Amino acid sequence: MNVMWFRRDLRLHDNPAFYHAVRSGPTVAVYGLCDEQWDNHGTAPIQRSMIIDQLIQLEKDLAKLSIPLIVLNGRRFSNLTDILVNYLTSIHVQNLFFNEEYEVNEMALTSQVKEKSLSVGVEVHKYHDQCLIPPGEITNKQNLPYQVFTAFKKAYLAELNNNMRVLYARPEKHPEQYTIDIQSDLTELEKLQYDKFYSLDLPIGESPAYEQLESFCQQFMVNYKADRDFPAIEGTSKLSAYLVIGILSVRQCWHCAEYYRHEYGASAEAGASTWMSELIWRDFYRHLLFFYPNLCKGEAFKPKTEMLKWNDQNSAFEAWKHGQTGYPIVDAAMRQLNETGWMHNRLRMVVAMFLTKHLFVDWRLGERYFMEKLVDGDFASNNGGWQWSASTGVDAAPYFRIFNPTRQSERFDPEGLFLRQYLPELRSLDNKSIHMPSAEQAKALGYPLPIVDHSSAVQSTKEKFKALDQMNNPNEGNGRTKGTKQIKTNYVGVLS
Repeated sequence: MNVMWFRRDLRLHDNPAFYHAVRSGPTVAVYGLCDEQWDNHGTAPIQRSMIIDQLIQLEKDLAKLSIPLIVLNGRRFSNLTDILVNYLTSIHVQNLFFNEEYEVNEMALTSQVKEKSLSVGVEVHKYHDQCLIPPGEITNKQNLPYQVFTAFKKAYLAELNNNMRVLYARPEKHPEQYTIDIQSDLTELEKLQYDKFYSLDLPIGESPAYEQLESFCQQFMVNYKADRDFPAIEGTSKLSAYLVIGILSVRQCWHCAEYYRHEYGASAEAGASTWMSELIWRDFYRHLLFFYPNLCKGEAFKPKTEMLKWNDQNSAFEAWKHGQTGYPIVDAAMRQLNETGWMHNRLRMVVAMFLTKHLFVDWRLGERYFMEKLVDGDFASNNGGWQWSASTGVDAAPYFRIFNPTRQSERFDPEGLFLRQYLPELRSLDNKSIHMPSAEQAKALGYPLPIVDHSSAVQSTKEKFKALDQMNNPNEGNGRTKGTKQIKTNYVGVLS
């Protein structure tokens, strides 16, 4: 008897743990529901909804293989180990199969489940699933992790060329003699109240997700490099929500992109290479979590940046959250996030840099807010993106390079199509004025005046970072600087 423990890998195709579990004999599928952990980690209601709907679909897909799905509600990770292992012993399981996760709480849970399972005679089989190459396997000549993406990417591609595994097929249905006398039980899901909120066109299930992948690779990948920065254009893959909860695997994405890159030849090279580079960025941030677990505890990658004295501006943060900053591209992006649970990637950088470099508000506040709203909220990528924008992270944007939001708007939404979609009060403005209305126009249309002056804010931020560079920081390289006020995340502690 085997148990497959599903985590953020809610699919049957190209799932290494599931593939090996079913090949090894009769299998029961288990999912550990931890809604209080979702609260602690700030998981967005829209993502919770998607997970639950996918579990319902997964139960139907598993039933075709005569495999039951059991949902165990541990509420939080600290309870789940006992609940899961007690279930294993109650149905006399010999083997537990699951895929690794790399955040600090999740790795601690993995360790505890493994230790307790072995103590009761259950063999544990772990697999790497979330990355093309398992974290820890790519290091520099000094056997240290890469801290610059371009060097990481070069080593990564070289390793992929030598060691790219094939996709695992969906397992076949077991013979009748392997039938298990256990029925699926999803009653724990029915107890939850969650936000039925899919304003994005994200149908649930592996088949729709893979159809979206193929559609993107066939129709849009060729122009991805040129179109990806324009929020009014359907130029991105819209696959991130499927990837983050494991409806799709990163390998499926890579193989599909490789196939169509060769199919279309030179015309697809630029777009395919650019999109595949984004997949490597995704893995880069996961590899960093493996080597630097304190990133999960609200710490900046660059210790000296902990000495920055972020502004205590609650009113500015609230204006940013609700799209009331007086900068149209920032406000439209934030309203897109609040209304749909998703934001265009270029705009994520724009609004993050605005919060940290114009308002000089702690990046951790923005990081948390994104997780609370995004359907594709992913800790590793979200943390990496915020620290890149705030110039506190690995291979981050130099502190003196600060986006001018108005220029970003003029460059990437020249006709104001995106702005008009989310800022109806500005629809009557011409294509020039809409990027930054005059005081008279803003007042007449009921739109807020800018809450900060671009030039003076940028100058102030540069001076703060420059002063930090010039300081003699004796604690640099030794972890967190003492005496610095911190905004901690709920990843603090082993099993919060």
